Amino acid sequence: MEGIKLMIDEHKFIKRMLEVIRKACIGIMNGKNIDYTDFDKMIDFVRNYADNHHHGKEEKILFNKMIDEIGGAAEKLVRFGMLVEHDLGRLFMKNLEEALLAVRNGDEDAKVDVIANAVSYTHLLYRHIDKEDNVAYPFAKRELSSETLKKIDLECDDFEKDMKRSGVQDKYIRTLEFLERKYK
Repeated sequence: MEGIKLMIDEHKFIKRMLEVIRKACIGIMNGKNIDYTDFDKMIDFVRNYADNHHHGKEEKILFNKMIDEIGGAAEKLVRFGMLVEHDLGRLFMKNLEEALLAVRNGDEDAKVDVIANAVSYTHLLYRHIDKEDNVAYPFAKRELSSETLKKIDLECDDFEKDMKRSGVQDKYIRTLEFLERKYK
């Protein structure tokens, strides 16, 4: 399994969820009630598929190897670009969760915070994915040694097998497909 190609493929699933999140926000803007169960599923997908599963491979495998082997430019790209954006995404999810709780507790004005944080997350991730697919990953493939790329492939394969045993991929793809049907 080619690790970097796998990460690019995972971006396709993540972008599909970004569409779902956006459509759910458009519904709120148009006066629909917030479906808290659906938002819980969206947040769960973001935290456990996009972040723990996908970003886990980037942060634990790819990015560390880029910093160790390439140094300077890779370190700046990873530490001051990719990792900062991962953390900003986590902040948007935390703020989204807090805004949802505020609305549940009767603060109707917090609906704007639900929309703001959810849509800001989608904007961030679209740009972030574009940077990874078109800058960070090609840079890694070009600058890392073939031995290191093989190690990345093997480590990603092991990571995937562990996640598969836990049912992570199947669970979150099913969640995505369910939400896509609901938010056409």
